[in-house]
Amino acid sequence: MAGPKDLDPSSSPRALLGAELRHAREKAGLSQEELGQRLFVSGSFVGQLEAGTRRMQAEYARLLDEVLGTEDFFRRNCGASAKSKYPEHFAEAAEAEARACAISQYAPLLIPGLLQTPAYAEAVFRAYRPTAPDDEIGALVAARLDRTRILADPTTPMLWVVLDEAALRRWIGSKAVMAEALRHMASLARRHRVIVQVLPFRAGAHAALDGPLKLMEFDDAPPLSFVEAPDVGKLSDDPATVTRHNRMFKLLLAASLSPSDSLVLIESVAQDYAHEEHP
Repeated sequence: MAGPKDLDPSSSPRALLGAELRHAREKAGLSQEELGQRLFVSGSFVGQLEAGTRRMQAEYARLLDEVLGTEDFFRRNCGASAKSKYPEHFAEAAEAEARACAISQYAPLLIPGLLQTPAYAEAVFRAYRPTAPDDEIGALVAARLDRTRILADPTTPMLWVVLDEAALRRWIGSKAVMAEALRHMASLARRHRVIVQVLPFRAGAHAALDGPLKLMEFDDAPPLSFVEAPDVGKLSDDPATVTRHNRMFKLLLAASLSPSDSLVLIESVAQDYAHEEHP
């Protein structure tokens, strides 16, 4: 297993904790696999803690202090690393997403968060929370748009999205909001910043009928998969699970339109929305 890259301890509490964990493990003369055995987790899980792609839970912090003889260092500091502006079920996945070198995602109903416009995101959150005050909705939109900053880098992460045709056809907000959202996504594709393929209705039954799927790869840690349901999310590093989800994504790609044909469809639907809004 490749060792984790050097981390900048000043970048975040999680980076500091990961750097300290690697230092303490190496000082104890333990490999990631050996430490994992004592924590009853995989060596790859330890690697993800060191790389900052997984948050340290209190139960593991306690065990690490016992195994590595670090008194109460990890117990005292794991709380700071666990703080997040994202919902609990999604926080770990969002933070892993920010460190990924490649992201593959299937979105069955909505444009993925990384590709959303402010107006589209606001409409989504308002639908989720129809009676919430405006400042609460504003904070949620700001957190979602903050995630999109990872696309400011011209090449990393590589983002490959399979978007169900339903996400193009369902009105979120208004026709003007939809036209803007689809044009924004098409612009990113035209600039070769993302790859988007549309899974058309005519594809019929497919490999991911159960719901959304996200796969993440890292330069310094094993890959992860993430599946989500209302207020529930599961992030997995289990090799068999990640392999199965990778196979599902490949099957989705095989059933989808090509990137060029998908772009033509996205821009055509955007034009339809704009024409209907301003006849």
